[in-house]
Amino acid sequence: MALQPSKNAAGWSCFVRLMGSRSDLMAIHFRDSLDSIGVAQQELARTQLAGILEPTYTFLSVTEVGLYHITAELARDSQARGGKFGDEEYVRALGERSSAELESAHVRRRLYPELPADMPYVSFYPMSKRRDAAQNWYALTLDDRSRLMQAHGITGRRYAGKVQQVITGAVGLDKWEWGVTLFARDPLEFKKLVTEMRFDEVSAKYAEFGDFYVGKVISESVTPSRAGRAGGRSERAR
Repeated sequence: MALQPSKNAAGWSCFVRLMGSRSDLMAIHFRDSLDSIGVAQQELARTQLAGILEPTYTFLSVTEVGLYHITAELARDSQARGGKFGDEEYVRALGERSSAELESAHVRRRLYPELPADMPYVSFYPMSKRRDAAQNWYALTLDDRSRLMQAHGITGRRYAGKVQQVITGAVGLDKWEWGVTLFARDPLEFKKLVTEMRFDEVSAKYAEFGDFYVGKVISESVTPSRAGRAGGRSERAR
């Protein structure tokens, strides 16, 4: 059932047998462009498998890495030198720092994730930041958002080696703002991670969660490779 990327596209696909869900099968596609995601979708639609499936949910997003720590630091530097957020010096420094970040191995792994060979269990869920009048994430200062996300990241790092997280942005692409895909050897590890993260201030006050889709990778015939886009779909057999 594996879908191989075309010769001009980098990426991989896998299929996940969903458990305890409203659907039976989830296809996950990582590709290097939106057009390549469209090709993967068309290739799946032409398979015999598509004849017995009825799509029930799709999610389109882009792999991303937050730069809150850099932007908050540069904003403070701007204020200290008598400048302002977003001025010419800020933009120049942000470009340099961002370019340096993109060269780090950690950031490259986040932007171009590979399918982990030894973590077959998968949990996917969409989420957004709350925008209520009294709890509006987008009304917080840059320093506050940076502090909250840094504390949230510390929780996630405690699960390094147990859970691989792929964070994808969907603003402008989906109703939800982010997608979170978790891979693990033991599915109880996602439960522990998500439970612990619920108590972080950023989640307790500002997070809204969609439905969770949990299952196990059933196709090992994939092509692990670098890919910058993520698309997923949940389907039910007719």
